[in-house]
Amino acid sequence: MDAEGEGLKHVEAHEVAHRRFRYFDFVMAAFVAILLLSNVIGAGKIANINLPGIGPWPFGAGILFFPLSYVIGDVLTEVYGFARARRCIWAGFVALIFMAFMSWVVVALPADPGWTGQQAYDAVFGQVPRIVAASIIAFWAGEFVNSLVLAKMKIWTEGKHLWTRTIGSTVAGQGVDSLFFYPLAFFGVLDSATLLKVMLTQWVLKVSWEAILTPVTYAVVGWLKRREGFDVYDEKTEFTPFSVGP
Repeated sequence: MDAEGEGLKHVEAHEVAHRRFRYFDFVMAAFVAILLLSNVIGAGKIANINLPGIGPWPFGAGILFFPLSYVIGDVLTEVYGFARARRCIWAGFVALIFMAFMSWVVVALPADPGWTGQQAYDAVFGQVPRIVAASIIAFWAGEFVNSLVLAKMKIWTEGKHLWTRTIGSTVAGQGVDSLFFYPLAFFGVLDSATLLKVMLTQWVLKVSWEAILTPVTYAVVGWLKRREGFDVYDEKTEFTPFSVGP
């Protein structure tokens, strides 16, 4: 077994379903916070960099920070199991919907005649409904695929080789996320070639981020498992997304 699970008690997820873990709430809060910030700041912007030998290359600006939510999602599933990760995904899903609703209400409220910031406020927080819907749908589908693949791979690998399941689950989850978000958000707005470039670039960069952050993932997973005292497996878990139970 990899070092992050060495010497820990191997337990089935249902055995600790009602246990209060010491750090779960903090990890969940970090997951939701990063999700909201990356979506409100970077989801709708197409940035551009000049790659040597290639030239200008477009990419979604949210790529810089959004993948951290997948890294934390991997940690949640690996340390606490699919059912608890599922609760976090639903919490993030609801938080995204509330964020979109709050942005719409605040932007739509009539501005005081003496306040001159409405135009700038509209530009920053006036989200396009299509992009918001695409982001929420893509997050929901991608995160559940990511969590399910990681939980299944943990059983198949018998808890060994954490890097294979963090990267493997990200390949699947981020692939689904990209396939949903960019066509739903930008089909008909961007030409097909640019849309494909942005979608593939986002997927490759997110998977690359996961690979680069693998040592960090190992450290965090190992630390949390040692503090919580268990290594959770989902051998008898019901892998349905339509539940918020433990």
